Amino acid sequence: MSNIVALSEAASIGLHSMVLIVRTEETMNVGQIAEKIYSSRHHVAKILQRLAKSGFITSSRGPSGGFSLKKDPSEITLLDIYETIEGKLDVQSCPGDKELCPFDRKCLLGDLSHKVSSEVRKYMAEKKLSDFI
Repeated sequence: MSNIVALSEAASIGLHSMVLIVRTEETMNVGQIAEKIYSSRHHVAKILQRLAKSGFITSSRGPSGGFSLKKDPSEITLLDIYETIEGKLDVQSCPGDKELCPFDRKCLLGDLSHKVSSEVRKYMAEKKLSDFI
């Protein structure tokens, strides 16, 4: 079965990892995060590395190492995290991402694609990591 709105695995890992990190008082390592979100350690490490490079989190090595937030959670939106991983989230007007419509610009779905993508973008822009503490 297909989904109308779906997150990539990478975006899901990034968003869930950041919420786990903000909810935990101690640092969490890749293994702990991967276990909690049921994902591959390798994929989690890759996504967290990207988030660290973008300045959202910091990592420390060693037996007691792990990841912690580098910025205040009230300064980080879900959209910030998503766009770090996936690139800019554009509001779509065509669900098929086509420039020309075969139905003289009267989309079979009306403006549903625009409404849904606008709502998703708005929600992600309004939700901050601090909302999940």
